Amino acid sequence: MTTNVSAIAVPAANAPLERTTVPRRAVGEHDVLIEIKYAGICHSDIHQARDGWGEGIFPMVPGHEIAGIVTEVGPGVTRHKVGDRVGVGCFVDSCRECAYCEQGLEQYCVNGMTGTYNALDKNGEPTYGGYSTHIVVDENYTLRIPEGIALDAAAPLLCAGITLYSPLAHWQAGPGKKVAIVGLGGLGHMGVKIAHALGAEVTVLSQSLKKQEDGLKLGADHYYATSDPRTFTELAGTFDLVISTVSAPLDFDAYLSLVKTDGALVNVGAPEEPVKVGLFSLIGGRKTLAGSMIGGIAETQEMLDFCAAHGLGAEIEVITADQVNEAYERVIASDVRYRFVIDASTI
Repeated sequence: MTTNVSAIAVPAANAPLERTTVPRRAVGEHDVLIEIKYAGICHSDIHQARDGWGEGIFPMVPGHEIAGIVTEVGPGVTRHKVGDRVGVGCFVDSCRECAYCEQGLEQYCVNGMTGTYNALDKNGEPTYGGYSTHIVVDENYTLRIPEGIALDAAAPLLCAGITLYSPLAHWQAGPGKKVAIVGLGGLGHMGVKIAHALGAEVTVLSQSLKKQEDGLKLGADHYYATSDPRTFTELAGTFDLVISTVSAPLDFDAYLSLVKTDGALVNVGAPEEPVKVGLFSLIGGRKTLAGSMIGGIAETQEMLDFCAAHGLGAEIEVITADQVNEAYERVIASDVRYRFVIDASTI
């Protein structure tokens, strides 16, 4: 038997968010019912709410940075119990059978992972995300949030945290490695924190120096303005790894010039329009231009445990449900330091 819960939804593409109710399925054999405490606002919520990445499913309840408390478990659940602090990230199911699912890379599921929102589940029903009071999720796609992280600061880790942790781990950021983070926003600030905790030498590349003080406090060793042409001259061939978090198209040839031979420029930001790159920028130094998308369930849990062990959480501004439309405009204007988090008790 389904239950209706309070939520904030986008009724149609580009429309303002408004209060509504959405159905949640009955708790099944391996499901947990989560009372959502906090939900982060990710720039990808805005892209999808405004059909920036293709046609969306409306009404849409965004939100894939979810932190809450388990209030009910199905009879077959073994991973979680009532009262546990848990999180839900960008997907709530996958095929569980393909080679990538078997490797713990569910985000690259051959048959398509099921997004936490703006997706259809295996029954063909739309999924609704974290801008709501409750959600029902399979225990295998629910994360344990360690006691060392406050729930509000933990919520953005379920997307922003893992989106940066996964490429930093994959490309082996650590002592002796020089890492550059392009953009100091919701994603970038977590990249700085995590890369620093991993032991890398960290540089922020931002349009201006207005956030320089913040960047250094967060763990950056160096901070440069990309609006200054001298930056690209001074830093040519410097970095083992450059991670771009921006969702606007970059001059990829310029950024590839900063990468060492055998280094990589990895994109986690996703511009809505195609980008151009000259292949000589890659060929000249056996460089890699790559992408990375969130992380699997096991790696996301690894990230949460790492952040707890190092005292890391997101830098947040907690808002009420009535402030979400304003928050969307402020995200677009880069007017947040560094992640909005909705207090779900106000929904």
